Amino acid sequence: MADMADIIVVGVDGSDTAARAAEAAAQLALGTHRVLHVVTAYDEDETFEFGVGSDRYVVSSMDRAEHLAETIAERLRRPGLEITSGAGVGKPHDVLLDEAKRLDAEVIAVGNRRMQGAGRLLGSIANSVAHQAPCDVYIVKTT
Repeated sequence: MADMADIIVVGVDGSDTAARAAEAAAQLALGTHRVLHVVTAYDEDETFEFGVGSDRYVVSSMDRAEHLAETIAERLRRPGLEITSGAGVGKPHDVLLDEAKRLDAEVIAVGNRRMQGAGRLLGSIANSVAHQAPCDVYIVKTT
């Protein structure tokens, strides 16, 4: 793995705009020889149990979030690009900030969704991250 500071963190939530931000972050990571860390947030660790016949399955919101981050990381995978993924509990902007601090990331990539108009006044993930980030922030035009 690269030096800790050679990491770009991007948040995903399954939306098209997050996918566009993740694609741009992957291009940036590839072009600058950085590791891309794909992360998603989840509310609480709720556990769901279900059964099929005599088989019992337990699925948690953490499992689903980790699966989403892994699935998107796999879609972004290409030769020459190192990708990691994970999930964190909390609000999306807090998870992005926490992961960037934990990994000593160089850049957080976020989409510009809801940065204009009323959303800007109410706050958005990009605004929160831009104001509180421990590193550079790459704001991707996703709208």
